[in-house]
Amino acid sequence: MTAPAAAPPRPGDLLELVAGEAAHGGWCVARTASAGEHSAGGRVVFVRHALPGERVRARVTQATARFARADAVEILEPSPDRVPPPCPHARPGGCGGCDWQHASLPAQRALKATVIRQQLRRIAGIDRDVAVEPVDGDADGLGWRTRVRFAVRKDGTAGLRQHRSHTVVPVRHCPIGHDLVNESGAARVRWPGARSVEVVTAPGSGQVAVLADGAPVRGPQFLERRAAGRSWRTGATTFWQVHPGAASVLAAAVAGALRPAPGDTVLDLYCGAGLFAGVLAEAVGPDGTVIGIEADTGAVRDARHNLKSTPWARVHKGDVAAMLGRYGVSGATLAVLDPPRTGLDRAVTETLAAAGPGGPLQRIAYVSCDPATLARDLAIFGEHGWNLTALRAFDIFPMTHHVECLAVLTS
Repeated sequence: MTAPAAAPPRPGDLLELVAGEAAHGGWCVARTASAGEHSAGGRVVFVRHALPGERVRARVTQATARFARADAVEILEPSPDRVPPPCPHARPGGCGGCDWQHASLPAQRALKATVIRQQLRRIAGIDRDVAVEPVDGDADGLGWRTRVRFAVRKDGTAGLRQHRSHTVVPVRHCPIGHDLVNESGAARVRWPGARSVEVVTAPGSGQVAVLADGAPVRGPQFLERRAAGRSWRTGATTFWQVHPGAASVLAAAVAGALRPAPGDTVLDLYCGAGLFAGVLAEAVGPDGTVIGIEADTGAVRDARHNLKSTPWARVHKGDVAAMLGRYGVSGATLAVLDPPRTGLDRAVTETLAAAGPGGPLQRIAYVSCDPATLARDLAIFGEHGWNLTALRAFDIFPMTHHVECLAVLTS
């Protein structure tokens, strides 16, 4: 006779669990105890603040028909990779910004590599090992975040939100925040009437801008960045990599992956302030062409300013899918893609993929901050005959579950 199924967990329940493999999003996967020796296994529980192999006592924070979420509130058998979190707010009920402060840096990178492999295998059917590489510009995984957006409570107190919550935790000093962010004092004063306050810094120039609800209240309108051996100008609201070493390491990795030669034509999609376009324009020279496409008005303004010395690099304002649909790949043989976390629009992927085998496009460097959407898009390229010839990963978001990947595709 089959034993009855165990009652599903409910919010507030305290469960004793063994944490399994890390999952995308900063969780470890565990299962509740089975309800008998013939049971197929207990209910899946995604646990935060645990590490693989640990036995923990976890409090359920959310339960659905298929799975539950929980916070490890007591570590019964710790992992050898466990370390004391450097921030007092990195705990259940605290700030939700950091996922892995309780793991050593080598362990964090191993966890991220596991997640990348998982996503590629599960979504794209690709088995590929990858090592997550450290990046210069932080001290032991701390002090790297050059842009921090604080939420503001109704009483004007600035802080950071709890995980999966609108609750604001007052955080006067953020250990992963760059010194310039913390020294700005923005989190130590009240902001009556504001919903958010953002501190944007440029370590190379020492500049600091403070914005309330997106409007500048202190500091310069434009910041001078240093990366890839030169200066770049960006507006305070324009996207720029938040890790001090990220822009240089990614620019070098993209150039190394594409191997542009004088006279080449290169597409730079989602080109932002023109970082990759500028580096590639130097490589293709005046006999070549770099075509950037970007939808954000401020980023287009900054990119055009940053590319003034290389007039063979042009930036067009518009939606990438619409522009590609209208003009195709414009004879480009190389392309770099740096889309938002949601990945490529299906129409973009299809257009680029169809320009590959037998077409003009030969190599693509795809920069991604989300392994799941990267895997989804790589699967589509694979269906069109593209090959994943190289994969690198960079730890430009230490202490969090986020990771930056560079996938190199050849036709």
